[in-house]
Amino acid sequence: MRGVRAVLLAGGRGVRMGRLGAGRSKPLIPFGGTARLIDFSLRNARESGLGEVLLLSQYEERMLMDDLQRVWNREPGFRVHFGPYDEAYRAAAPAALPATLPDRRGPAERGTADALLSKEQWVFGEGVRDILVLHADHVYDFDYREMLAGHRRSGAALTVSYQRVERRYVHLFGMVEFDAGNRLTRFVEKPADPSSDLVFAAFCLFDARILRRYLTLLRGTAWQHDLSRDVIPAMLAGGELIRGHEVPGHWEDIGTVDRYLRAHRRLVADPPSIPPARLPRTLRPWVRRGIVDAAPGIHRSLIPADLVNHGEITDSVVYPGVRVGAGAQVSGSVLLPDAVVPPGAVVTGAVVLEDGSVQAGEPAEVRS
Repeated sequence: MRGVRAVLLAGGRGVRMGRLGAGRSKPLIPFGGTARLIDFSLRNARESGLGEVLLLSQYEERMLMDDLQRVWNREPGFRVHFGPYDEAYRAAAPAALPATLPDRRGPAERGTADALLSKEQWVFGEGVRDILVLHADHVYDFDYREMLAGHRRSGAALTVSYQRVERRYVHLFGMVEFDAGNRLTRFVEKPADPSSDLVFAAFCLFDARILRRYLTLLRGTAWQHDLSRDVIPAMLAGGELIRGHEVPGHWEDIGTVDRYLRAHRRLVADPPSIPPARLPRTLRPWVRRGIVDAAPGIHRSLIPADLVNHGEITDSVVYPGVRVGAGAQVSGSVLLPDAVVPPGAVVTGAVVLEDGSVQAGEPAEVRS
C-alpha cells in the first residue's frame, strides 16, 4: 500500500460506556474475549500490508501510547506512530517507556477534522498520495487493499465504506445514497427520517491533496470541525467524485453498552459474526480459547482454557482468568479478565468488570 498514510482516530472518552470505560481510554476497552477495541483496526492495517499507522489521540494519551508501545511496537515490520511524541518512544530502550514526553501544544481538538489538522505535518508527509482514515472503536475483519485499488482506478477524491443495515438503525449513523454508477449523491449524518438503508461504515480513503485543500478552506469558518459533518458534505457540494465501497461481512460501531453486549452475543451466534480464529489476540495471547457449544456447565459460549467454572455459562463471552462460583448462572453476558462471579449469583445481559463490579445493559438482571 505504497503512498498511503493510515491515521487512527482514537480520541473518544467513552462516556456512554459507563463503568466499562471508567479509568481507561475507550479504545482499550476489552472486546471479543481476546483483544481491545483498538486492536481490530490495527490488525486490519497490518494484515493489509501497511507498515505504520499514525495515532490521533487526545484523552488519556499517555495510557494509550504506553499500551500500544508495549503491545504493537515490539516487533519489526509494523508500528504505531505517535506524532509529536514518537521520537521519545523511539529513543526509549527496548521494552522500556519514555520517562517524560513533550508538552502537548495547541488547543484541544473539537472534532475528527481537528485531529488531522493538529498533526498535519505527520499526516501529509512527503510521498503521501492517499489518507486512510480508521477508527479505534470499530469491530470488523477487513483487507483495505481492494478498496485502495478501486479508489485509485476511479480517480476518486474520496472512497467511503458503507454497509446495509435495518432501516430502524440508520438514524444512529451517517446515511449514504449512491447513483447507478456508485457515485455518492447524498450524505446525512444521523438522519431523523432515513430514506436509505445504507450507512457510512466510517473508514474511508481520501485523495491527500484534495483533503488538505478542503481542510484549509474550512479552517477558520463556522464549522463543527468534523469529517462527517463538514468535510464530506463540503466535498459533495463541491462536485468532487466520491465513490462507495461495500463492506462485506460483519462491521460494528461500539458506542454504547447495549451495542457492546449485542456485538458479543453475535460472536457466539451460529455462525459467529467473526470466527474466533479471526479475532486479534492481544490480551494474554498464550491462553487458548474457542467456542464451546455444549460441555458440563457451558452452553454455546466463547471460553478460555484457564476458566474456573463451578456454575452455568450460556451464550456468553469469557476472558482469561475468570472464576465462576458454585451454582452461579451467567447468560448473555461478558466476563472481563480476572472477573469473579460469586457462588449463587445470577448474571443476565450484563458485563462483569475486572474488579467484580457489574455494568448492566438494557434490559439486564443481576441477582445474588
